[in-house]
Amino acid sequence: MSRPMMQPQIILLKEGTDTSQGKGQLLSNINACAAVVDTVKTTLGPRGMDKLMVDSRGEVTISNDGATIMKLLDIVHPAAKTLVDIARSQDAEVGDGTTSVVLLAGELLKEVKGYIEEGVSPHVIIKGYRAAARLAIDKVKELAVKIDRNNETEFRDLLSKCAATAMNSKLIYSQKEFFTKMVVDAVLSLDQESLNERLIGIKRVPGGAMQDSMLVKGVAFKKTFSYAGFEQQPKAFKNPKVLCLNVELELKAEKDNAEVRVEQVSEYQAIVDAEWQIIYQKLEAIVASGAKVVLSKLPIGDLATQYFADRDIFCAGRVAKDDMDRVVQAVGGSIQSTCSDLRPEHLGQCESFEERQVGGERFNIFEGCPQAKTCTLILRGGAEQFIAEVERSLHDAIMIVRRAIKNNLIVAGGGATEMELSKYLRMHSRTIEGKQQLIIGAYAKAFEIIPRQLCDNAGFDATDILNKLRMKHAQGGTWYGVDINNEAIADNFEAFVWEPALVKINAIAAATEAACLILSVDETVKNAQSEKPQGGPPMPGAGRGRGMPRR
Repeated sequence: MSRPMMQPQIILLKEGTDTSQGKGQLLSNINACAAVVDTVKTTLGPRGMDKLMVDSRGEVTISNDGATIMKLLDIVHPAAKTLVDIARSQDAEVGDGTTSVVLLAGELLKEVKGYIEEGVSPHVIIKGYRAAARLAIDKVKELAVKIDRNNETEFRDLLSKCAATAMNSKLIYSQKEFFTKMVVDAVLSLDQESLNERLIGIKRVPGGAMQDSMLVKGVAFKKTFSYAGFEQQPKAFKNPKVLCLNVELELKAEKDNAEVRVEQVSEYQAIVDAEWQIIYQKLEAIVASGAKVVLSKLPIGDLATQYFADRDIFCAGRVAKDDMDRVVQAVGGSIQSTCSDLRPEHLGQCESFEERQVGGERFNIFEGCPQAKTCTLILRGGAEQFIAEVERSLHDAIMIVRRAIKNNLIVAGGGATEMELSKYLRMHSRTIEGKQQLIIGAYAKAFEIIPRQLCDNAGFDATDILNKLRMKHAQGGTWYGVDINNEAIADNFEAFVWEPALVKINAIAAATEAACLILSVDETVKNAQSEKPQGGPPMPGAGRGRGMPRR
């Protein structure tokens, strides 16, 4: 009997290519995500801890903002990078809830790890998770409470409570009332149609205490590079006209490769005179326009600085683009790229302009602006890292207030919404037969990670508090969540722990999407580093396929 011929080995991939697939690969991806979750989970909630991260250049960042930590972690595992993406998307879309979304995605994977080991198809799990996410999002929309915008006092109160909830887990928790007012004032000063958060300038000035931070209802920016004659200029005006330019007011030395052929000295003098004449025409046009404050994106040289000083005009050159844009938004007028046709409508106006000392810096401050659709927060504090974390905390609060204005639907925080969703999905799962019952049950259990982690971070007995919460929600206590201050449970809606519903909706959608993406990957192909020899003899083994004999 003839022996069957051996199938020849077919080699498709380059030598050194790393391939791993099947159930082992899925479990490896889930474990990698769990490791990332373990890093950030202790930062959740009012009793969350901070992380100190040092980058390759030795720069130190101290933060408990999920998106910041995920961005700074140099994650190499390809599947775990998905968690970085969802944290960033949550930060960009809503501004807060970045730690929650990573935690939820990790827990969704952890809950089905046992099913994967038992051989349940990932597609069954993905189908169940997508169905559960739809149900959960619909339930959040149903639970959410709409706040009436007609009553200004009540609406402002809502925004303050949402901002305070966002700050609860941040470094500025102790000064919550001071910063809450600042954040709400800042967002309400923006154009209510666009609510462009880039028009809220944030300037950091080391030194002083946190309470020395201030909100300028207008624009403030650091004194720019100044030339001789600057100190002779007036530093304060009442009702000045403001001119914003994109023009260089400087005598330029000829460039090295410029060539002018002259026959006589008088011709050379005519060239020099023409250059002076051009700049003087520009300066005279600016003075004639009636402007008292002249700002330019380009340099304003010493000749122009002295010229303006002699005529009681303040000038600043090299103003940053975003500062200039905010000045135009606040005072009106428009940025001019020529001085030849300056009309009154091109100029802006504000009630007061002043150059003021803030800490160790000089600031140009425009206040009482008629169109104030912008404002500036000047933050103070002891250390640079500390102020940077205050800025990140305020960014989250500002984004939350923005979202609350655009979508005035709110839910209770502190794990209350998650417990209610968990109860709802668990009850719903009992109405379904087959494997989907288990999958939706696993999704329901995953929601409990948020209140459990809040308890763990605060040092409470998580099992005890979760049992109480389950009982209360079963009895109809929809808004009961963890009470951090009293180591108990409380009605968080009554306690004014409020969040925009959008935070929850976005977190559920993003976490489910990430979990489904990771579950749908069953093979990783990692290409080997291509090492090309720089001349010389070929590398050992070069040109041979895998399994070919050495000669």
